[in-house]
Amino acid sequence: MKKVEDYIRTIPDFPEPGIMFRDVTSVVQDADGLKLAIDEMVKLLDGVECDVIAGAESRGFIFGMPIAYLLHKPFVLIRKAGKLPCETVSETYDLEYGTATIEIHKDAIQPGQKVVLVDDLIATGGTMKAAAHLVEQLGGEVVKMLFLIELAGLEGRKVLSNYEVGSVVCYDGK
Repeated sequence: MKKVEDYIRTIPDFPEPGIMFRDVTSVVQDADGLKLAIDEMVKLLDGVECDVIAGAESRGFIFGMPIAYLLHKPFVLIRKAGKLPCETVSETYDLEYGTATIEIHKDAIQPGQKVVLVDDLIATGGTMKAAAHLVEQLGGEVVKMLFLIELAGLEGRKVLSNYEVGSVVCYDGK
């Protein structure tokens, strides 16, 4: 029986020499791979009580939406700045070469709601830390952060040490 990592394509030297790029498009392009990925992510939520699933743009939408559907939970979009039409709260965070800003609708999370944050990959943890701050600004509680892939060599778990983090596949390198 295949495992999720069997569906993940590795592309050496992309985007620069020495990087092993872990490509999730090969997972979602295969019906069996997609089903397995979602099923394995849902298993990591066993015993976790939550009210809302939220996903970070854009691959967090791909994995978070079916999880929300299966668990019969609302899905909240965390988007790049300027993409949401209603009143938002925003969080700016550091990237390797600059900064980025993400936003969430002000009415997307209610005080006291328990939220699971979803993205395809945890690298440095910066995006999810910013996403957690957005949830917390609105009075929500992040009860779990869920990823399909973890790049342990980039130490994102350390950045997210105040949160429960789960990943389906973990690679040692970057």
